[in-house]
Amino acid sequence: MTRLADALARRILVLDGAMGTMIQAAGLGADDFGGERYEGCNEHLNLTRPDVIRGIHAAYLDAGADVVSTNTFGCAPYVLAEYGLAERAHELCRAAAVLAREAAGDRFVVGAMGPSTRSISVTRNVTFDEVAAAYEIQAAALLAGGVDALLLETAQDTLNLKAAALGVRRAQSAARRLDVPLMVSATIEPMGTMLAGQGVEALYVSLQHLGLFSIGLNCATGPEFMTDHLRSLAAIATCWTSVYPNAGLPDEGGQYGETPQSLAHKLARFVDERWVNFVGGCCGTTPEHIRAIARLVAGKPPRVPAPVEARGDSDCQRGSPY
Repeated sequence: MTRLADALARRILVLDGAMGTMIQAAGLGADDFGGERYEGCNEHLNLTRPDVIRGIHAAYLDAGADVVSTNTFGCAPYVLAEYGLAERAHELCRAAAVLAREAAGDRFVVGAMGPSTRSISVTRNVTFDEVAAAYEIQAAALLAGGVDALLLETAQDTLNLKAAALGVRRAQSAARRLDVPLMVSATIEPMGTMLAGQGVEALYVSLQHLGLFSIGLNCATGPEFMTDHLRSLAAIATCWTSVYPNAGLPDEGGQYGETPQSLAHKLARFVDERWVNFVGGCCGTTPEHIRAIARLVAGKPPRVPAPVEARGDSDCQRGSPY
């Protein structure tokens, strides 16, 4: 059993909150990003303003987060290519992992990999092999930087997930690090499915063979719209589950509606029903939201994964390699 799995068996772990929200609040200018050409590329800050990224990690850890995510959401080479940074994907990912590792100390670091701007099924402007290659580069760098787990987050297309997971597996094999857990978190739209049309049950069944460490939901419209989907996932998943919603939907001024107290209040049912093992925040959440969530889960029992024997499969492996 990994150290992360051991912790999950004993308590609910608190994930950090939004990286982009905190970067935006820092009031950075073009010079901070390394020039106008790179302005808006949050991942470039891992090199140009590591103090800012380190400070964001520290703020979430001070608020009670057990797990921080690397600043690598948009590090697929074909996304970085929009800034002329495709060839620096490995450097940016490794730097992000090192920053998070230094900040976290004996707490946990997950290497975050977003869905990118391309989808095999929806936009159809990327191939399966291209996705696999892109995520192999990211995963290799995150492993080199010392992450405790690898996270494919805000997933919107099952085919992209399968390709990304293949790339991750290749990187792990090359590094001889098959012990590092793979986590997946999907985004369910208001219509009840991911953008590519899959619901949570279909997503789970499609990914059973990957030996996931955890599966869950993030982003979207806020916790209330996640209730039915999370309940279903918690009932069938033989691995750990996670949830980290947005702080509601932003208004016309870009302000998110959920306060730290209201977000924690809406997450309370997920905790009390024992549907989750990881809880945190996505877009619009701040250290104060995470502080409220940490208070919410303190002393609360974690979800117990569904028994493998009862389902007759062997999909998610708690703490073991694939």
